[in-house]
Amino acid sequence: MNWLLPEYLADALPNEAARIERQRRRVLDLFRVHGYELVMPPLIEYLDSLLTGSGQDLRLRTFKLVDQVSGRTLGVRADITPQVARIDAHLLNREGLARLCYCDSVLHTMPASISASREPIQIGAELYGHEGHEADLEVVRLMAAALSIADATASRIDLGHVGIFRALAEAAGLDADQLDAALSLLQSKDVPGLEIFCAELAEPYRSAFLRLPSLYGGVEILDVAARVLPALAPIEAALADLKKLAVAMPELPLSFDLSDLRGYHYHNGIVFAAYHPGAAAAVALGGRYDGAGREFGRARPATGFSMDLRVVAQIVGGEDLPAAILSPYAGHDAVLASVISRLRSEGEVVVELLPGQAAPEGPRCDRRLVAGGQQWTIEAIIKD
Repeated sequence: MNWLLPEYLADALPNEAARIERQRRRVLDLFRVHGYELVMPPLIEYLDSLLTGSGQDLRLRTFKLVDQVSGRTLGVRADITPQVARIDAHLLNREGLARLCYCDSVLHTMPASISASREPIQIGAELYGHEGHEADLEVVRLMAAALSIADATASRIDLGHVGIFRALAEAAGLDADQLDAALSLLQSKDVPGLEIFCAELAEPYRSAFLRLPSLYGGVEILDVAARVLPALAPIEAALADLKKLAVAMPELPLSFDLSDLRGYHYHNGIVFAAYHPGAAAAVALGGRYDGAGREFGRARPATGFSMDLRVVAQIVGGEDLPAAILSPYAGHDAVLASVISRLRSEGEVVVELLPGQAAPEGPRCDRRLVAGGQQWTIEAIIKD
């Protein structure tokens, strides 16, 4: 059965492809007017370059192969963000801010969830060179605007800060194995497991870890966190950063989740996730990853976000192929050919019948060109 595709891979048929392309154009145009420049990294790179600073999670998701030219191991990108960090640090090498955006397919060895594709179409924006909360503010707002312009307005945007967990783990003296265990328990909100894990920890860190899963809600949760978490300088700074964002974006449906640690090994500051009622998981993810590009020769403050256009297209649904005009075959009819050319230049879809062809099954034709003397007119197609 040569027509079967591997599991979790699928063709985009005309309606879905039209939605994806429409959303791609809208979002990239949004990025452009905000000053973000488009870059197009290659599909494959040397594995070491792709995995720089990304942690084990991305390593497991990356397809690997041997380069027949160099003999070195290559990787098929599972995330475009490290490639953009390489471009900023090594190729552009700008002193000031750099705003970059991208859109292309990535490939995963395993799907992120049972309903996810192994070939997401990743579109995103990255801002390099500014470590203040103003850059995070710009990127979160841009993410919200991108979802809105793609007809998938976020119903909730969760904000968190990995610095809170990092400060607790360091103060509690967790070793590498304990750190991984705590991350897993907090990500799954496994409170009974967390209670067992924390049994041997000293106070106040035992109580602090146990409180993290419940530190979720509106802006008031930041004041609760300030009262119940240890008075460590990094925690106070993280809560202050979150409060600044909350005050600056009253127009967005913000909430706060202080145990959201996705991308912990990659992010090192504010993290955020956008949700939509039509999707079971987050439809856009992002955060701060200062130090990006260090392995490429230049560490830079960085923040950004990305989303999967396949997921957004599924949320939007509906009919996206434009209505078309059916035309007889023009052949040597210069007048008809001129009419068809003019209509197409105006943005109309004109389907020209070839000799002997019946009505097409593809584009939805709701009008037709009809000869009337020396002129061609457009008439509606009346269906029974």
